[in-house]
Amino acid sequence: MDLLFFIQEGVTNGLNEAAGGLVPNPAKAPVGNFDIMDQLIKGWYIYFPQLIMSVVAVYIIIERSLTVGKADKEEANFMAKIKEYISQGKLDSARNLCGTSQTPVARMIEKGVSRIGKPVDEIKKAIENVGKLETAKLERNVNILATIAGIAPVFGFLGTVFGVITIFRDIAEAGSLQIGTVSEGLYLKMISSAVGLIVFIIAYVGYNTLVTRIGKVVNKMESNAVEFMDILEQPTN
Repeated sequence: MDLLFFIQEGVTNGLNEAAGGLVPNPAKAPVGNFDIMDQLIKGWYIYFPQLIMSVVAVYIIIERSLTVGKADKEEANFMAKIKEYISQGKLDSARNLCGTSQTPVARMIEKGVSRIGKPVDEIKKAIENVGKLETAKLERNVNILATIAGIAPVFGFLGTVFGVITIFRDIAEAGSLQIGTVSEGLYLKMISSAVGLIVFIIAYVGYNTLVTRIGKVVNKMESNAVEFMDILEQPTN
């Protein structure tokens, strides 16, 4: 019995000593203070591109929102006045009205008014060409938001990979597995993923919002172009 007891005690002590190198002692584990600026500086190669993408995304969203907002404004009874001027033969008044509006719809109608007297197909083609140019102006730089929305999560994942690499490097250098050893890699991993998702959400929501608003303006342009062609095809009294 004494021999069995000593063997059992020796095995238990051996396991405890072996585990002591892997399991940190809570009383001796270093406790680090989290400094967000310090972490951002250490992971600048991941955070800086994400910061640039976020600034670009916010700028495009604000700039395009203002542009689309101006394009969506239309003078009250605009087409009614155009119809009245054309029916009365006041083409100069119609052009002046379009010039003061400064909207995509007004520029389309102005081009159509300037072509009055030529074949209807030629007028229609001129209006369509202006419509395409105005649509391209509204959509300028919007595709960049889609690109940012696709790239931002990739940078977050890249930060996760670098964070894991940092964790294994620190473990190898320290020769022990403690929370203080792996904290830097964990911070890089989690912060980069969070920032990547935030940039993705901003760019994705901004892109879809702008596409929807631009679509409404384009529909209004098409509707007014059709109405203008109907005015030209109406018989004059």
